[in-house]
Amino acid sequence: MPALLLTAGLVLAGCGSSADDAAGNAGAAAGEHDHSGQGPAVVEGPEDRYAGLDLPEPYRRPSFTLTDTTGAEYDFKAATAGRPTMLFFGYTNCPDICPTTMADVAVALRGVDPALAEQVQVVFVTTDPATDTPEVLGEYLDRFDADLPTSFVGLTGDQAAVERAQLAAGVPQAEDDGRLHSTLLLLYGGDDEAHVAFDAGNTHQDIAEDLQVVAGA
Repeated sequence: MPALLLTAGLVLAGCGSSADDAAGNAGAAAGEHDHSGQGPAVVEGPEDRYAGLDLPEPYRRPSFTLTDTTGAEYDFKAATAGRPTMLFFGYTNCPDICPTTMADVAVALRGVDPALAEQVQVVFVTTDPATDTPEVLGEYLDRFDADLPTSFVGLTGDQAAVERAQLAAGVPQAEDDGRLHSTLLLLYGGDDEAHVAFDAGNTHQDIAEDLQVVAGA
């Protein structure tokens, strides 16, 4: 956990290089829904094995329990263990990063072997649980996974539970009612560790390429 928190701190530091920058980003977010996590490239590892961001220290698959779109409890670690899994924290009213990320994931899954796509679990955790009910999350994710062999999982819960999930995953805590959140998309492999992640600078081709690498590892 200390290693995860250290890495998360580096990701958060990449959002703005000064207090003035951070204040400016926060002010913009209040009116324009800007995001934190603008530059998590600072976590890039030295080997450059992946098309995405090579993590210098792997993120372990976290343990947390939230509520899925059916209203049932969802134990993330137990439900996804041993499977290629992509984890993202965002919110459904996001106008830019969140829908772009989910669309890139969907396009990436359409571009790999259907047998691989079927193995992959995609989990979207809301950072705005006051708005994103299970029903809202379900309708939102249906826009992206309708024609895929795997269904995206949407998770929500009370604010404290969502914050614990972010802490467990090692990503920066969302701010401004969830609108300032990490842009990091984590990809866990069969070893239950994430050695690569993606941000807004990556493409669906990057995700598809690294998914095949991780699945074949």
